[in-house]
Amino acid sequence: MSNISQSLYDVVQYILGFGPTVMLPLVLFILALIFKIKPAKALRASLTVGIGFVGIYAIFDILTNNVGPAAQAMVEQTGINLPVVDLGWPPLSAITWGSPIAPFVIPMTMLINIVMLAINQTKTVDVDMWNYWHFALAGTLVYYSTGSFWLGILASALIAIIVLKVADWAAPMGEEYFGLEGMSFPTVSAITFFPIGLIGNKIIDMIPGIRKIDINPVSIQKRFGIFGEPMMVGTILGLLLGVAARYDLKGILTMGISIGAVMFILPRMVRILMEGLLPISEAIKKFLNNRYPDRDDLYIGLDIAVAVGNPAIISTALLLTPIAVILAFILPGNTVLPLGDLAVMASMVVLSTKGNVFRAVLIAIPIMIGDLYIASAIAPFITGMAKDVNFSFPEGSSGMVSSFLDGGNPLRFWLLQIFNGNIIALLLIPVIGAVIFWIYKVTFKQTHLVEDSSVPEGKSLNG
Repeated sequence: MSNISQSLYDVVQYILGFGPTVMLPLVLFILALIFKIKPAKALRASLTVGIGFVGIYAIFDILTNNVGPAAQAMVEQTGINLPVVDLGWPPLSAITWGSPIAPFVIPMTMLINIVMLAINQTKTVDVDMWNYWHFALAGTLVYYSTGSFWLGILASALIAIIVLKVADWAAPMGEEYFGLEGMSFPTVSAITFFPIGLIGNKIIDMIPGIRKIDINPVSIQKRFGIFGEPMMVGTILGLLLGVAARYDLKGILTMGISIGAVMFILPRMVRILMEGLLPISEAIKKFLNNRYPDRDDLYIGLDIAVAVGNPAIISTALLLTPIAVILAFILPGNTVLPLGDLAVMASMVVLSTKGNVFRAVLIAIPIMIGDLYIASAIAPFITGMAKDVNFSFPEGSSGMVSSFLDGGNPLRFWLLQIFNGNIIALLLIPVIGAVIFWIYKVTFKQTHLVEDSSVPEGKSLNG
């Protein structure tokens, strides 16, 4: 590594050491000043966003620390013996940031975003630099598989462009169903599955009887009263998860209260974050609208964690946990033991299922099957990355690691196959492109409901 590259690497690693809860407020504060927000107002808004994220991540820790051990207990009871350990996204992000590609991805992604905004090819201002690791992972996989640094950089650039475009597409649905006005979610682990979720919804719409089933927090609360409230639903699902893990009474009750707390507190943390974000978002839109009257529809790009706080999404994640363990056990050829990513699985369907838990579970099952097989295939690459940065492997593991969610991501895997000259992957480029374009055309009115003034306020696509 040259002196310039080493210096850039050291600077980026120092900045990344602040973590997302510090980096995001800093970026937003600078952005607010650039767009002429008064320093005092900019400081208050950016700190409020940071505090909201501190709360979100703290609640996620509660969710992860409860779901993970429960899944481990279920795995032990089934006698599953799979050689590849699912690290989960936090260790995988640390491994990725330690790669040679990573330091160059932050400035490159910022430049790509600025250019796309300037030429009106995206509406998303992606301020969540920490999550640029998602783009860096694609490049790192290509780099380790081909040995070419520049092909790795190209892969990171391509996935950033694709994700920004799809984030624009999905943003109106996020606004409509999660109340997250002015936001989009350029997170690879979620946005990749948005078109897949739309296809799943279209298929379900063609099945008589099934298409009428709509299980969501509003309908549950209306039907079951107090027992349909999000905290009660969370408590009940937590109790059932504790029973499935064969915990003792204390463990079952602790699990129930913990998951109930997650369902109750997480939406409040999102509201705190939105309190800080809205003044910045409105100021940016006002600034740009004065100079570019046709550009008043920009979105602030943030982590999908903001949307995952929806009670329907948490409920989906809890229901998918035992299903994932069962799938890992019965699928022939699967080598991945799902553990680390189980608490965040619902991010796969968060943007396309409109709060319908029934549909989310149905659509997530084939997605999880694909993820397990891809995560199994990609394990040697991720294991090589981990060894290269001297990652400390989990005690008792076979030395093979992967990631259920991000390692199993089909978009990254497709790019990996393309850059490695896989003929089938290359031939699929026009086919998949045509399918995605068709989905976009067919679902345009649905995904842009929020922009259609003819749709009454509060009207749902489900009703």
